[in-house]
Amino acid sequence: MRLANKRVIITGGNRGIGRAITERFLKEGARVALLVRRDVSPFIKELTDKGYSVQARQTDITDYEQVKQAIDAIVQAWGGVDILVNNAAIISREGVLDMSLKAWHEVMDVNVNAAFYCSKAVIPYLSAQRSGTILNISSVAAKCGDITAAPAYGTSKGALTTFTRSLARQLAPYQVRVNAIAPHAIVTEMSAQWSDEKRKQVISAIPLGRMGTVEEVASTALFLASNEASFITGETVNINGGYLMD
Repeated sequence: MRLANKRVIITGGNRGIGRAITERFLKEGARVALLVRRDVSPFIKELTDKGYSVQARQTDITDYEQVKQAIDAIVQAWGGVDILVNNAAIISREGVLDMSLKAWHEVMDVNVNAAFYCSKAVIPYLSAQRSGTILNISSVAAKCGDITAAPAYGTSKGALTTFTRSLARQLAPYQVRVNAIAPHAIVTEMSAQWSDEKRKQVISAIPLGRMGTVEEVASTALFLASNEASFITGETVNINGGYLMD
């Protein structure tokens, strides 16, 4: 197993891409703790019934004190932590003139600030043991601007991508790797709400001629989190069927 006995913290790992990453990491032998805003007991029970080591802590990840308390408790129980996946995100589709200040700050709080809070809480442990990985889930919107969403989303993901590079440089002396994934056109609950016309339009711009799956994103996350990617840091990996090649 590629993540045997690895201790993993994932934000929002109960739906979509996050859920696929959670399930894939567990299958590869990891112990997983989810930081979630709402009760996800049925999901946790489903996984524990299969024999996996998984837990969830209801945490407002936009509140640093709650984040630190939750992560400290997890690490104390486990005796350490090896991998952090900053996956939780929200999206907004209002344009600049239509978007309220509150909505703008909510996107930034969840998509950017929460990643900073979780990383800040985890870094002392990773640095002390001189090993570990932080993986950020970004978006193609970080590289080419919003396509199907509002400027707030692309801006937040662009900040997350830059945060990835900055953190990778800062933590490299401690042998802690930091990378990101930039998906586009992935089949999730959100994309399932698209009209047929929109789906056809999106697919027509993808060289591989189809949408991606959450399992394909999870496979890339597994690679970047594993020792197979031990000489990769500061990278943002595209998963978009060739839509953006850079």
